[in-house]
Amino acid sequence: MADFELKAELRSDKGKGASRRLRRKSDYVPAILYGAGKDPQSLSIAHKDLYKACESEAFYSQIITINSGNSSEDAILKDLQRHPAKDRIMHADFLRIRMDQEITVEVPLHFINEENCVGVRQGGGNISHNMTSLEITCLPGDLPEYIEVDVADVDVGGSIHMSELTLPNGLVVPSLQLGPDHDHVVVSVNAPKRIEEEDKAEDSSVDEDDAPSGDEDGGED
Repeated sequence: MADFELKAELRSDKGKGASRRLRRKSDYVPAILYGAGKDPQSLSIAHKDLYKACESEAFYSQIITINSGNSSEDAILKDLQRHPAKDRIMHADFLRIRMDQEITVEVPLHFINEENCVGVRQGGGNISHNMTSLEITCLPGDLPEYIEVDVADVDVGGSIHMSELTLPNGLVVPSLQLGPDHDHVVVSVNAPKRIEEEDKAEDSSVDEDDAPSGDEDGGED
């Protein structure tokens, strides 16, 4: 499990105006820390520190220690707002965690054995990633940095659903508890484009052969 620490300053001034001044004059990012039965705490974090942490994939799903004043609290990143046109972080939301309470987090998916995939190596198929992360629920101590998806045995036309993933102990996929209709495809191997075009051409030809010629009733009345 990756370890992340952020130094934050307590912030008393609130509102949009205060946030704008914070970004422009101090190059800090306004943030909020909430949850675990405590009052929300407004914070400010140096943009360069937060930006650097965001370069790591694990930062979005791992436990983060936030040091502010004389206290330290563990949290996870719940929301990150970026400028629509500039490479700037505008605001961050952090959720406090307790080690004895489950949390729900989006965890990255890492696809392995793509070069050895049966459908690619033998069938010339193309791998399609339908999902890049998976929402899971677990205790903070069981939170993985990522989940591996092994595609070695997937043939052309085959796929792997969420229910077929091998998950570490303690992990639950909330959407699977909603029923079979929510068991989405994670990855699939599609037929080569050339074969797909040939299949479409064959289907079109069959449709034309089956169509009535217009003369079957024959002759004049």
